[in-house]
Amino acid sequence: RSGSYSKLMKSYYKLDSNDTKTSAKDKTNTSTSTSKDSAKTLANIESAAEELTASAKELYSTKSNSVFSKKADGNYDIDKIYENVSSFVEDYNSLLTTSAKSSASRIESTVSSMKNLTSGNSKDLAEIGINVDAKTGILSIDKNTFKNADMSKVKDLFHGTGSYAYGVATRSSLVDSYAQAEATRANTYGKTGKYNYNYNSGNIFSDVF
Repeated sequence: RSGSYSKLMKSYYKLDSNDTKTSAKDKTNTSTSTSKDSAKTLANIESAAEELTASAKELYSTKSNSVFSKKADGNYDIDKIYENVSSFVEDYNSLLTTSAKSSASRIESTVSSMKNLTSGNSKDLAEIGINVDAKTGILSIDKNTFKNADMSKVKDLFHGTGSYAYGVATRSSLVDSYAQAEATRANTYGKTGKYNYNYNSGNIFSDVF
């Protein structure tokens, strides 16, 4: 019991015990990343992003029954095109408004990219009656100017996979994806505005036991 072998074994188990304690301490100090956006905010962003993606897709679609398919008389259905572009403008503005409440960097940067894309096309948009607010990025559409515009220019902006509408759709789809990812993170602010800690972090985890 007092020999060298016994001392060796005691020393070994002491080190093993210390390693176990250190490992446990490291685990309790780790934490998962968290979202600072409320569940309601993220749900609104998801909804707005999905609606914008859908309305943009209606415009850039190249199917035989697309918005830009000509009628039997060989002319565009201007009323139909205006209705779809107006929905696009409304959904675009809705996403800008809802996403402005987010603190998620990926959502912010993607919306910023979308606004930059719009800004880069602002001159062409203005020619067909769609103006971009320089300060907020919000869009407005003038019905008379739009309906009297060259529909081939409207088609160039909104039709096909290389169009402005397609670029907006790819970005709004990303926003939707990022909002969903934020919503699945361990903790968010609740509807009451209080922060919910639902993850293992230091004493918060220890206090449960």
